[in-house]
Formats: sequence, C-alpha cells, structure tokens
Amino acid sequence: MSIAGETKENALSVTLLAAGIKTALERRFPRVYVEGEISGWKLYNSGHAYFTLKDANAQVSAVMFKSALERCRERQALKEGAKVLVYAGATFYPQRGNCHLVVYAAKSVGEGELMRRYLELKARLEAEGLFARARKRPLPFLPRRIGIVTSPSGAVIHDMCRVAVRRMPNLEIRLFPAQVQGAGAAETIVAGLDYFARESAAEGGWKADVVIVARGGGSFEDLFCFNDETLVRAVASSPVPVVSAVGHETDFTLCDFAADVRAGTPSMAAELVVPDAAALSRRIESARSALVSALRGVYENGAQRIDYLSSRMLGSLKTSYTALAADFRHLSSKLALLSPYSVLDRGYTITLDRSGRAVRSPGDVKEGDVLRTVFREGEIVSRVASA
Repeated sequence: MSIAGETKENALSVTLLAAGIKTALERRFPRVYVEGEISGWKLYNSGHAYFTLKDANAQVSAVMFKSALERCRERQALKEGAKVLVYAGATFYPQRGNCHLVVYAAKSVGEGELMRRYLELKARLEAEGLFARARKRPLPFLPRRIGIVTSPSGAVIHDMCRVAVRRMPNLEIRLFPAQVQGAGAAETIVAGLDYFARESAAEGGWKADVVIVARGGGSFEDLFCFNDETLVRAVASSPVPVVSAVGHETDFTLCDFAADVRAGTPSMAAELVVPDAAALSRRIESARSALVSALRGVYENGAQRIDYLSSRMLGSLKTSYTALAADFRHLSSKLALLSPYSVLDRGYTITLDRSGRAVRSPGDVKEGDVLRTVFREGEIVSRVASA
C-alpha cells in the first residue's frame, strides 16, 4: 500500500502521538466547569471514586481522588444519578488510550433525568401498594422446577445453573432467553414472565415453583430497563413467586421492590431459591439422632420408674404379707383354742349324732339312734340300746 507524501521520517510513534494528545488536551482544558449526571459511581477501598459524567448526547470518564473527595462538603450527595457541577481538569491516559476528567471539586445541582423518572415512578407505585410487604409470598421450601428469565449468553445463566445443580442435583431448570439491556429489553423480560405464568396455568403445562429474573452488574443506565413500569407490574402480578436478581448488592431497581424476594446477585438468588441437599441431609440426620436420643431418654426414665415402682410394690406386698401372716397365726391360735377338737389331744372324745351335731346330754338321743364317737385317732359308730 502506498500513501501520498509518505516518508518514514515524518511518521509518529504511538507514544509520541499520545504524548501530543495529552499535552494539547491539558493545555486546552487545564481547569473547566462541567455539568452533567453521574453514572456508574464506584467508591473503592483506596478512597478514590470513579464514575462517568454524561448528558443526553455524550459522556466522559472521571475520577475524584481521595484527597479531593474528603475536602468535598457535598460528598454525601455524590451518587448514582445525581446531577453535579464539577471543577476539573482534562487529561489523557496514554497507557489506556483514553481521556478523563480529574475532578477537584463537585457540587450537587439536583437529580439527573433518569434518576428523576426512577424516583417519580417509585413513589407512584409505592403509593399504590405495589411494593407492600403484605403482598410478598414466601419461596417454596423444596422447589423442583425453576424458571429463569435472563440472557442466554454470558456468565449469569451458567453461574446460576452451576450453583443450583450443585445444591440440588435433581432440579428442572428452564431458561426463557431475554434481552437484559437497551431498547426492547423490558418487553422480552415481560414475555418471559408471561410464558411461565401461562405454563403454570395450562393443563399439563410446565409449572414453575419459582421464577428468577436475573442480570449481572452494570451502570444505572444499563439496568434501567428493570425500572420499566410494565415490567414492574408484571413482576408484581405474577402468579408464580418471583426473585429479582439484578446487578450487584448495591444496585436497586423497581423490579427488586416488586418481587417477592430480592437477591443481591444472580448467584445469591440460586442459593436463596435452592436448598442445599447435603445440608438438608445433615439436618435430617441430626434430627434423627436427637429423636433417637430423646426416645432413649424416655425409655430409660420409664424403665427406672418401673423399677422404682416395682421395688415399692414388692416392699409393700412383703410388708402386707408379713402383717397378714402374723394375723393369720394369731387367728389360727385363737381358732385352735376355740375348736372342740382341741380336747381330743387331752384324751377326751366327742360324740356326734347322725347329723353331725355334738351330743351334749342323754336327752339329746333316743333308742335306736346311731352315734359316732370321735377319738384323737379314729372313731367308732354305735347304736343307742336304751335311752
């Protein structure tokens, strides 16, 4: 390829070109006031804040270092969606080939347009009771079928499935592929919610126990489709419990407020929805051991109680037997003393008539009566010859 006027001597290296851009930019805009809306606000552990400053037609990266942020009286107002006036210098970063603003001071001048729309819709839907805690439904304890509405590409769906299947291997998971950013995204997510609602209502349909609406992290603008009113109402009216897992833990969309449960990230949603089978097995085994231990305790206490009562009963019976035996011997002695047969031991006899009554005098018999005379050993029978 040939370029007119081309010579090796007048060619610039990338380094020289980048240095020229940096010098020209910093000379042209050493200190400027710029008004715009904060997007993608990130405050790092270092104390530095990185964000994008934008308006309707353009955007530029910006950084506010820790020292400047600490001096800023309105630093609490610097957040996602805030409209600010910054005092900054423009610079070029050769290693990355991009330009950005180094912000020395910032002042809030109100909410940005997207934030204003977000807050107005949030207030209106909240007033309708769309976000009321009383509307929230509990998640099923052991879901068997999980519907997921998200992009079919990217790490989100793979991470969620990996977490879910690891925790409960026999799950059924069905994906409804949706667009999760940009124009038309809200409509595809609504279509996914409608799909799972129809399947759950249809005879023989694939009835999901819970539906997860998910998307990875992004800027306020990237996630703004999840603030669409139609989508938010579809989430609130879903006949199937909905978990919203949009962005990171610090990101909040109106979809989060309308859902039955909000998860900080898609992976956390999978953990919330799907119980850990191994943990459940351990809980069951622990409960079984506790039950066996409790039953063993009841049995042992019962056995000890029976032993105690048995010993008490045997002691009582022995005492009663001893007392009764003594009474029996006493009564036997008295009976023996009163018995007419005791005189037989002293050599006397007893004469009985035919009916067994004792003959006390001659007048008790008459001639011809048969009498029985009882001795200590033996007896004789006689007949009365005369009376």
